[in-house]
Amino acid sequence: MSITALNTALVDYCLDAAEGILVDCRSRDGDIKKSDAAISAVSITATSTSLHGCGAPIISLLGRQAVSVLRILSSPPTATTPSPSSAALTARRLDDLIELAHARFYAHVPSQVPVCWRQLYTDASILKFALAYSETGSPALDGVIDSLVQPLDMALILAGGAGPPSRGGPWIHAALELLHSILDSKMDTRRTDDYRNPAKRPRLMSSLSCGFSSSGPMFNDEGTAASHFAPPVRHPVLRSGPLGLEGFQAYLDRARHDNSQKGPQPLVMTGLIDNWPARRADSRPWGSPDYLRWRTLGGQRLVPVEVGRSYVDAGWRQEIVKFESVLQALQAGSHAPQTTNSTMYLAQHSLFTQIPKLRDDICIPDACYSVTNDADTDADDDTEGQEPMLNAWLGPAGTITPLHTDPHHNLLAQVVGRKYVRLYSPEQSAGLRPRGREGGVEMGNTSAVDVGVMEGWDTGSEEAGGDGHTSTTDRERFLALAYRDCILEPGDTLYIPRGWWHYVRGLSVSFSVSFWWD
Repeated sequence: MSITALNTALVDYCLDAAEGILVDCRSRDGDIKKSDAAISAVSITATSTSLHGCGAPIISLLGRQAVSVLRILSSPPTATTPSPSSAALTARRLDDLIELAHARFYAHVPSQVPVCWRQLYTDASILKFALAYSETGSPALDGVIDSLVQPLDMALILAGGAGPPSRGGPWIHAALELLHSILDSKMDTRRTDDYRNPAKRPRLMSSLSCGFSSSGPMFNDEGTAASHFAPPVRHPVLRSGPLGLEGFQAYLDRARHDNSQKGPQPLVMTGLIDNWPARRADSRPWGSPDYLRWRTLGGQRLVPVEVGRSYVDAGWRQEIVKFESVLQALQAGSHAPQTTNSTMYLAQHSLFTQIPKLRDDICIPDACYSVTNDADTDADDDTEGQEPMLNAWLGPAGTITPLHTDPHHNLLAQVVGRKYVRLYSPEQSAGLRPRGREGGVEMGNTSAVDVGVMEGWDTGSEEAGGDGHTSTTDRERFLALAYRDCILEPGDTLYIPRGWWHYVRGLSVSFSVSFWWD
């Protein structure tokens, strides 16, 4: 498809979204008049909408911005378009709506934010993207791409892309794919033009190319200081080859009927994910910074990261950064270790919901569809039949996830790099000193024990994640507890039974995927 056709398709897509927003607003607010010729074709059929909880004044304000965006998008090139000041006013009003919606998030537990405020955030962000796209002559220019990507990624990260099927997350994913195609086409055209006319022109995004080079540098290449200290493995987790659904189910069933075991035990399966495109150098390798950069719009996509040694340490914080910042930190960390207070970790993020094309690079293991309930326990009707929950973990050597438990069965697939994992059974919980409620947050699933400090791998400090009351007796008792441990190599997959405590330590640049299921 030509660049012109792609541009037209994206403008039409923006028009459809703005019209849908206007229809939703009009169905709730009779004050929005249909007098503008640019929107005379918009249907006024009343529709059900999730916006009604925002109140009529806010819905009316959103509707007026939709009218303004429609007017700008619908103006033919020769027509008199709204003044720059009018577009700037619309942009400010959209920012006001986004800020207002975001402020309402803080009045609720994250999982219970009313859909009306999440949809308001998403709708205003879509209009902001449409307005920004209408004003840019070339979305490939440095700086311009930020104004296009930022509102859509923030809507996905903060609001979950809430909205009806015609908008929300599906609309955002499709719009970003169109934008990706446009940028790829412009870069391809620019390279061709350079041979014909090398004259200077506005600088295009240098980090986006059409495709990527499989011969480029890879994470953890030989010769880099890719690995930090690797703890010794003293009590190895049982290992097997790859198990399909039948084989893994048999493993669980044997544990269920073995009176000497209290439920299933951890298991490392080797080679289970070797057929993933993400694992293959000749396909779509996650070990390639160039591939990840290309897949994330030249590294311009935004992602949430943790900054600091561990989420229980003082000074630990969360930020939203460009994916390029993550890649640069990873590549820098391959040659020189990062300081613990600056370690950047993309941890437990639903990256594959945000960037579906990365989801295409992996497969859900059959083991996630096994029956895990004990014979004497009824299945949870609320979770039975649900798809596994997927999260991404991307970080440098030295990342630490403190000793904790999860409320689900877990497969941790190691795609790139190496990790050390230590596991304790639920029977050891008392000796692991679970935390209580801290700062209004329930932390009972996290241990007050800093494994690295207890073992002498790390130096304790005021910023360490322990509770500050470790004695010689505490250390002796902790070191006497039974545990299993392993080092996950690329291609390994670790089964962590529900309720088992686990501590995870990155030994190199590492990209992992966790699959939670019940």
